[in-house]
Amino acid sequence: MTLKRACDKPPFGGYSGDVKIHVADHPLITHKLTVLRDEKTPSPTFRQLTEEIVMLLAYEATRDVHTVAKDVQTPVAIAHGAVLAKPRPVVVPILRAGLGMLEGMVRLIPSAEVGFLGMVRDEVTLKASTYANRLPEDLTGRQCYILDPMLATGGTLIAAIDYLLERGALDITAITILSSPEGIATLQKEYEGKNLPITIVTGALDEKLNEKGYIVPGLGDAGDRLYGVV
Repeated sequence: MTLKRACDKPPFGGYSGDVKIHVADHPLITHKLTVLRDEKTPSPTFRQLTEEIVMLLAYEATRDVHTVAKDVQTPVAIAHGAVLAKPRPVVVPILRAGLGMLEGMVRLIPSAEVGFLGMVRDEVTLKASTYANRLPEDLTGRQCYILDPMLATGGTLIAAIDYLLERGALDITAITILSSPEGIATLQKEYEGKNLPITIVTGALDEKLNEKGYIVPGLGDAGDRLYGVV
């Protein structure tokens, strides 16, 4: 199955691959991202803005959500419409920062099922490992939406995508607030030629990664800004 997304040109550097990339270039997203990036923005405002941005991104990300035709009786006549197909989509926030994106997503698709992946990145090797999961063992035929605020090195997202693919996910869309060119390149290289239904929907493509693997200009540590340092 091939997903159709708005990506007529390579996202950066002339490189194009099998992963579909959609940068949601919208003035409302840009406005909210600008406030989100500001180091003076307090956590309560940061959380509210994250929810609002995710709702806008989720609108773009769910353009290909599966539906089935359904007729309903209005007070006037029969209307030909559609409803979400079964099995229902699965929303998968990556703990802990992905939890801050969950409310915005389920507001848009309240009938979706929610699973969780706990993943941590080694700050030295920058490699991701899974420490917890709460997902069905069998995801055959399911559309999955991964929530993770930052696509930095790409390691965490690749690990999450592979985890879902191994369980039979039908197609996977990752929603990120910010992405780096290096992270996108890593994903494209990882899945090039595999013809897998993978899409990235992001609010902005930033300049680069720094030596610590943080997105520049970025917005800092999303988890810390959502919930404080623990």
